[in-house]
Amino acid sequence: MLAIAAAVVFGIAFLLDLLDASIGIGITALVALGLCLLALHQGGIGTAGMNSWRGYRGRVRR
Repeated sequence: MLAIAAAVVFGIAFLLDLLDASIGIGITALVALGLCLLALHQGGIGTAGMNSWRGYRGRVRR
């Protein structure tokens, strides 16, 4: 989920840079926010745990 949010932030920063627009926050701050979101995603925050999805092999046949 955090990786998707980071992609959205990077996309907004890219479009603002292409259009030379300003929304009151700098492009550098948006890029830093995107990198922080990616770092949190890589650290395992906001990701599903292994116990929440068992898949086919997790089912017990009785």
